[in-house]
Amino acid sequence: MARIRVSEAAHLLGVSDDTIRRWIDNGTLPGTKDASGRLAVEGLDLANLARKQAASPDDPAGSRSSARNRFTGLVTGIVTDTVMAQVELQCGPFRVVSLMSSEAVRELGLELGSVATAVVKATTVIVETGPLGSQA
Repeated sequence: MARIRVSEAAHLLGVSDDTIRRWIDNGTLPGTKDASGRLAVEGLDLANLARKQAASPDDPAGSRSSARNRFTGLVTGIVTDTVMAQVELQCGPFRVVSLMSSEAVRELGLELGSVATAVVKATTVIVETGPLGSQA
């Protein structure tokens, strides 16, 4: 099973190393030691905590949707021409870019600094692994 160092766990959850250590100390997240004797967490325990803490943002319109991937954040960029627009949102640590009509930007009242939710419904999602996670 994957053991993840405290600093990597903090990076993955978007919190500080101290927060991970506090969660280990108060029992929110079980701690363990990696092969080098450093404080770590089991990947499964971290995944369970991430899932438990994840909350879908409320839809202000109260509508229901089959899309499960919702990212609420701040509009940080808008580039428009007469027909099309590129809208950039910063949703926590994630940058989400959407292409839409300029008319949609106006109708939604999107402007820099406004709060918006990107809803993603995709039939293709690429999953990659790399050197970020530690294996013990």
